[in-house]
Amino acid sequence: MLLITCIGLTLICCLLTFITLWRHEAWWVRGWDFPRLQLGFLAIVLLLAQLALLDFSLTWSWISAALVVICIAYQAWWIIPYTRLFRREVKRATECEPGNAIAILASNVLMPNRNAAALLKLVHQYQPDILVALETDAWWQSQLDVLRKIYPYTLQCPLDNLYGMHVYSKLILEDAKIQFLVEDDVPSMHALVNLRSGQKVQVHFLHPTPPSPTENDESTERDAELLLVAKSVAEKQMPVIVAGDLNDVAWSTTTRLFRKISGLLDPRVGRGMFNSFHAKYPFIRWPLDHLFHSRHFLLLEIKRLSSIGSDHFPMLIRLAFVPEQGKTQKGIEADSEEREFADEKIDEVPSKGVHTPGG
Repeated sequence: MLLITCIGLTLICCLLTFITLWRHEAWWVRGWDFPRLQLGFLAIVLLLAQLALLDFSLTWSWISAALVVICIAYQAWWIIPYTRLFRREVKRATECEPGNAIAILASNVLMPNRNAAALLKLVHQYQPDILVALETDAWWQSQLDVLRKIYPYTLQCPLDNLYGMHVYSKLILEDAKIQFLVEDDVPSMHALVNLRSGQKVQVHFLHPTPPSPTENDESTERDAELLLVAKSVAEKQMPVIVAGDLNDVAWSTTTRLFRKISGLLDPRVGRGMFNSFHAKYPFIRWPLDHLFHSRHFLLLEIKRLSSIGSDHFPMLIRLAFVPEQGKTQKGIEADSEEREFADEKIDEVPSKGVHTPGG
């Protein structure tokens, strides 16, 4: 009976581990991209239980334990890049002219949350150059507009559907545009940011919808939006930053494909997970809030900030524009099959061309 129970649990472990290899876009498949850390931990617990309880003179005991080891190894393959055991993808900046630094504070505020004072306190404490606020409605705009005295350049799209977005910037924004790339009620923002040195940086702020039973039954819309932006910035000579709540974890197949197609770098690789969601439940946390950038930048600081009452922690990232030092940095590259797959994903939904500020 004990062996049968362990085999049954092993089969469940294998199913939940490898179901994401199936390219089906239903939420109940794609959702298992998220809890890889939790599934890996449970697999370790299962392995320890097997080692303690099973009779290893039986072949099926060895088979069961071996399958769990494979599950652990597979989950680790995805997770380890977001630990200090892995090589850092983005170098640490040793020096930077003040005019070539940029700091972005991104926060999914959770629309019903009314603790705007906590976010404003963080803005005043850390003094980012740009604040990106997500899930903002008209009430949040009325609260955040006090920043306009020191953040005079803004993009505002208040919505009451959990997909409002606001950008407040100390730095000049040029050629800015609010777009609804895939869904008519889900905005994205695109602009040129002028650093204090005069250097122009192309920025894209995103918040696509997740695959879930309460939103989209499939990941089609999210995946298409991410890959549309990835293709639009690929091989650009201009410095690029993409940030936001992507409703996808750092270690998912879609985010990995985004990195490959775009050529952008992830400063978390080799440094940590920086799990930003869920702020209230430590046992189900994963990295949903992202910032990717081109090789023109090195990292000055990346930090998860204190809770503001939302289900997301705010994230702060400071980058240094030092293209000569950054040009040797390497990300991950897509092969021809992956590029073809990305094109197929984009073609699955009607979409608009991504505004590319500065051409």
